[in-house]
Amino acid sequence: MTFKGRTVIAFVLLGMFASSIMTLTIVNPSIFAAVGRPGAEGAEVKSGLTQKDYNKIATTYGLIENKFLTEVDREKIVNGAINGMLATLDDPFTVYMDQKEAQQFDENISSSFQGIGAEVTSEDGRIMIVAPIKGSPAEKAGLHANDVILSVNGESLEGQTLNQAIMKIRGPKGTQAKIEIARPGSPEPIQIIVVRDDIDVETVYAEMLEGQIGKIEIRQFASNTSKRFKEELKLLEDQGMKGLIIDVRNDPGGLLTAVVEIVEPFIPKDKAIVQIENRKGEKEVTPSKGSGKPYPVSVLINKGSASASEILAGALHDSVGSKLIGETTFGKGTVQVTFEEEMGDGSNIKMTVYKWLTPNGTWIHKKGIAPDLAVEQPAFFKAAPLSKKETLKPDTNSEDVKNLQIMLQGLALNPDRTDGYYSQQTATAVKAFQRLNDLPVTGEVDTETANKLEKAVLAAIREPKNDLQLKAALQYMQQTVKP
Repeated sequence: MTFKGRTVIAFVLLGMFASSIMTLTIVNPSIFAAVGRPGAEGAEVKSGLTQKDYNKIATTYGLIENKFLTEVDREKIVNGAINGMLATLDDPFTVYMDQKEAQQFDENISSSFQGIGAEVTSEDGRIMIVAPIKGSPAEKAGLHANDVILSVNGESLEGQTLNQAIMKIRGPKGTQAKIEIARPGSPEPIQIIVVRDDIDVETVYAEMLEGQIGKIEIRQFASNTSKRFKEELKLLEDQGMKGLIIDVRNDPGGLLTAVVEIVEPFIPKDKAIVQIENRKGEKEVTPSKGSGKPYPVSVLINKGSASASEILAGALHDSVGSKLIGETTFGKGTVQVTFEEEMGDGSNIKMTVYKWLTPNGTWIHKKGIAPDLAVEQPAFFKAAPLSKKETLKPDTNSEDVKNLQIMLQGLALNPDRTDGYYSQQTATAVKAFQRLNDLPVTGEVDTETANKLEKAVLAAIREPKNDLQLKAALQYMQQTVKP
């Protein structure tokens, strides 16, 4: 993304500070005021505080240090004061990072990391999953977009800042994160064990579908994503591709530069890719230098498509007329800048300073981008993992049984109902599953049966024949392409 004007370099983030990745770019905007980079003309940071304000703050600290019942940690008090100021802004994306958290943040900029593989945000004081990265431990364990994380390894996240929560969620490869979540539609908290691992840094997967329709899946926008996308796109074009499906479902974001480089060839010259707006309402447009493509393009989206994914969807929809297929996206439309140099001690503040808008000027924040063709996935795609607190048996009624029945139905084992009552037909379906998987045929669901059932459901979710959104996109493209 190119801006003209001042020489200040700002790290602009169009995503949440995540347990795995974040959206990052370097901008040089001409229409926006200097944001406090040392050495830049007009870049001095002015506090706006009066002497009376300084005196109140100093007096408060002095009272704590000298009068409080027990001795206090000075750094902890100062950090708490900074967190308190930022908390008054009521913006989950504006956060303070102490030295340790700032170091973790810098490490996240690389495309290689260890963790559970899910991007998280803070929503109304709760830590919520934006999307699990496809193929990550988080996805394999059954975490979904919009799950609210209540605790990690028994430690409650209540009252934690986003960065504090992330420090608890992250961890070395091979270690367990016992995560308790609240899921919409589930009356009781769900416990899920995720084994942390190296997160797959391959971000682009391509294939040719029937009818010479190409599909490129982008799992995140990392430093090498645009290069890999261009390589795979050329291979598909060389095979005579007639139309392209770009899949950004459950893609939580990434580098804005990668988005621009990916979409620019599809967007005719001088048409907009994205707009940035400052607090005064002044806007700057990023125009395309591309020439367009001779074939149609559609985009697969869902509620886990966030930030950079939404920029891609908005750009292709508004400036190319691409059809968006699937579900309404997450809705992340603000831009953050980091201020590490200004803090001077290795700590960092990431602050919301801009909005980003689609080429047509739409601000999608907290609303998302609605699909042109809405398609829901089968119910078993969203089934919650079984709690495994006790063996599930006939003639009982619970949310666990309801999710069991949804899974069995998804595996074509006909439980006859999905209302949570463990009927005899449900037991018969369980027995059928147990026979197919060399398990003791009891008709009851113990931990072993539950684990194999969840593994079978995940395999079914990955089967293209069960992907109704992809089917709809393929059908649309086949009807659209030129003969």
